[in-house]
Amino acid sequence: MKIDRMANESRTVVYDADIKVEAYHFQGIMQKFPNHFHDYYVIGFVESGSRYLTCLNKEYTIHPGDLMLFNPRDNHACEQIDGSPLDYRSLNIQPEAMMAAVREITGEAYLPVFAPQVAFRNELVPALKELHQIVMAEERDFRKEELYLLLLEQLILEYAEPREACPSSPCSSEIEKVCRYLESHYAETIALDDLSALSGLSKFYLIRQFSKQKGISPYSYLETIRVDKAKKLLEQGVGPMEAAMLTGFSDQSHFSNFFKKLIGLTPKQYMNVFIDQRQQPSSSPAAASELLIKRDIEQH
Repeated sequence: MKIDRMANESRTVVYDADIKVEAYHFQGIMQKFPNHFHDYYVIGFVESGSRYLTCLNKEYTIHPGDLMLFNPRDNHACEQIDGSPLDYRSLNIQPEAMMAAVREITGEAYLPVFAPQVAFRNELVPALKELHQIVMAEERDFRKEELYLLLLEQLILEYAEPREACPSSPCSSEIEKVCRYLESHYAETIALDDLSALSGLSKFYLIRQFSKQKGISPYSYLETIRVDKAKKLLEQGVGPMEAAMLTGFSDQSHFSNFFKKLIGLTPKQYMNVFIDQRQQPSSSPAAASELLIKRDIEQH
């Protein structure tokens, strides 16, 4: 499922329908990722290279063997610091898939909150690496699910607590009102004057307070919401141009550039990972996606 290759750079994404996770493998990349968040869990590690990471207003230097645990909406940014190409691997887990796994493991239905976001020289990285390799190889036997559940059990035991046991959001009611508005009206043209009137705060004070409380600026928050909504449309087979229009981006070029900055893939490359298997009845889902991805690379 090779998505893109430029010189010694490659970006590979595999969606595993059995355990319902995305596996990312970025090799040789030097891309800087701006401050953003995801609506899903990210469990990742660096195989080689060093990375400067900021997450929830804390700073980290990530090296091989360090484990990264991002909850949904944990804002983070990263860039390479040692001049050597990055080899990064992760499993991305949607909240509904995480809740199903937690219910299987604990007998209770809740969304865990992982902390801290970085566990240095972590002993669970080899197990995560093994599971990642199994998913990337698209193995079908139950060893994959067994390792997945055992790994999540250890992560929950060592680094998580139920979301309902966590302290409530420290954000003010004015900032939460702005967040709800952005999440509901992301497809519309929104002016800073609108947000100022909604919150009752001056425009400058709103920007400063929003950035301080959420760890991300209001506009970056909006574009991250838009990208997340666009991802869901692309997964359903909606084309990049239509996805851009439906999620409020001013033009497809802006959409494509921002999408790749946050996700590491172009919208079309991401969409091809989730091409409906019914279009290729004689092939497996993996083969169908790989065929379409290769065709896209050859044409571009």
